[in-house]
Amino acid sequence: MIAQNQAPPEHPTTTKPIGWALVVDDHPLFCDALELTLKSVAVFSAVKTADCLEAALTALQGIDAPALIILDLNLPDVNGLDGLIRLKRQADKTPVIIVSSMTDNAIISGAIVAGAAGFVPKHSPRAVFKEAIEHIERGEVYKPAGYVESSNTSERDETVSRLSSLTNQQARILELICEGKLNKQIAFDMTIAETTVKAHVTAIMRKLGVQSRTQAVLVAQDARFASVLPKPE
Repeated sequence: MIAQNQAPPEHPTTTKPIGWALVVDDHPLFCDALELTLKSVAVFSAVKTADCLEAALTALQGIDAPALIILDLNLPDVNGLDGLIRLKRQADKTPVIIVSSMTDNAIISGAIVAGAAGFVPKHSPRAVFKEAIEHIERGEVYKPAGYVESSNTSERDETVSRLSSLTNQQARILELICEGKLNKQIAFDMTIAETTVKAHVTAIMRKLGVQSRTQAVLVAQDARFASVLPKPE
């Protein structure tokens, strides 16, 4: 579901509109709070909201890319960093700020590797959002207080980085491979030549640093961060 509210910001940092913003969060009250927060720290021409990834992707179709996307990692139709990676493929020039109650170093690091321009813990005061936006406007990546930089790149971060390098078509082919489909079936589903599918599969395996389709599937599954996200009680 997409909602739109164009009320003026309370205390904007600038009087010049900087484009529209998209908030993606499945909790209505928190979504409304984020919308008000954005309007209070910057002048957006509009702030739209989406309660799932598919709604967010639909909101991005056929219009100019937003100036900013706020994304929660826990959505009903996506696991872990998949949502961030897919949003970045569709709006690659738009900075994405992850807003999450999960502030583990591994999650923050993975989000940044996957292309997030910033990470803000949920329930942060408005001043933190203002600071994050200012960092992004300067071309910097905003990292929350308490985040500890690691000098070593983890294996999981490397995996996320490789997945993020796939093109939209390669990502779609990998999804179909994960569903167990053969090249001929993928070619039919995507209305492309089987030789084109084979070329993409070769490129996918090269980018992921694997030797087989099975290994590619394991890499895709690992990047969903299932082992890092908190288990439901």
